[in-house]
Amino acid sequence: MKDSQALQNLLSQGLQQLGIETSSLQEQQLMDYLLLLEKWNQAYNLTAVRDPREMISRHLLDSLAVLPYVESGEITDIGSGAGLPGIPLAILRPDLQVNSLDSNGKKTRFQFQVKAALALDNFQVSQARVENYQAATRSQQLVSRAFASLKDFLTWTQPLAAEDARWLAMKGQYPYQEVEELPEGFFVDLSHELKVPGQEGQRHLLIIRKQTEKG
Repeated sequence: MKDSQALQNLLSQGLQQLGIETSSLQEQQLMDYLLLLEKWNQAYNLTAVRDPREMISRHLLDSLAVLPYVESGEITDIGSGAGLPGIPLAILRPDLQVNSLDSNGKKTRFQFQVKAALALDNFQVSQARVENYQAATRSQQLVSRAFASLKDFLTWTQPLAAEDARWLAMKGQYPYQEVEELPEGFFVDLSHELKVPGQEGQRHLLIIRKQTEKG
């Protein structure tokens, strides 16, 4: 990768702007992940983003912008692609069990390689279509990044979710139309506009819950 020090500086500045504290090991793991993503992307087209500088903003920092809203325990990344946001979250939160789910074999093989190379013991990968996936336990948190409409995200993952689960949907502009089409019983609990260093477009995080009988 060309000019790795400049990329390291760009990443460090972005993390600082997000208010995220990291160890030197975690920053190196993020850089190692970036290096692997750029290398594999040349052969397997894992992401349309080719410039590693853009990858820092549009992939790493974008994924980590949701970090303050992720609770402890575990989280399932639905339609994770090249491991986003799951891998950056697993790196920065070693206490968090991250389960990554994607149907694309090339992308899950890449994620397995990252898990091995970075020794991410808290990161698990499964290759399956979300509607066919049989989870061992139900998830308390489910996150998606540019995966599907809110309606499809909620409908397909409902069998994977615990009763009091939180759905974290990462979006660009606020999806007013999709919110109007939420399945019955679901509601937007919180909405956050995310400020991602290096990005000019809007980014939003919607935290969605399901109404329970207890209210």
